[in-house]
Amino acid sequence: MSEQDNIEGRLHGEQFEPEAQENLLTRLIYMILIAVMISVAQTVLATATVLQFIVLAISKEPNERLADFGTDLGIWIAKAARYQMAASNVKPWPWTDLD
Repeated sequence: MSEQDNIEGRLHGEQFEPEAQENLLTRLIYMILIAVMISVAQTVLATATVLQFIVLAISKEPNERLADFGTDLGIWIAKAARYQMAASNVKPWPWTDLD
């Protein structure tokens, strides 16, 4: 399995939807918490981006660990956005596995 297929599977692969429907108030609380977490994730992404640029400027090669972290963070943000927009009932990490 190629890395691109692995990423596609993590984004669009089978997600096990919870059996029970949560009430709207509970969903609102989760949505607010996840919105705060997305905001923090954007700050982390901006910091990692600047750090990766510095690494590129110095060594002319990207740092693989930072690149992988960026991929994982992007997948988490995508899953969080799917929950926020009610495209999925699966909550992102820390309520489910990070993948």
